[in-house]
Amino acid sequence: MKKRKEKLGEDHPDTLTTMNNLAALYESQGDYALALPLYLKCLEKWKEKLGEDHPSTLATMNNLAGLYESQGDYASALPLYLKCLEKRKERLG
Repeated sequence: MKKRKEKLGEDHPDTLTTMNNLAALYESQGDYALALPLYLKCLEKWKEKLGEDHPSTLATMNNLAGLYESQGDYASALPLYLKCLEKRKERLG
């Protein structure tokens, strides 16, 4: 990810995709403390670049909800899952 940041910039879609994937790897390893800030940063950047309704934004939002679910934080997971579902229905039908 460091090389992508240097060559493409922190806000480039390829960099953000890699950031999201790295967060997912940390999550699958059970390292939630490393995954959470990456998901949060990635989500913020996607929203800034592409808007809240873009599929990439929604994918990261869904992943963040999954992380909260994995941690047993259902109160944080549920609204994100519901928001993703609503936005996807609006966008995709």
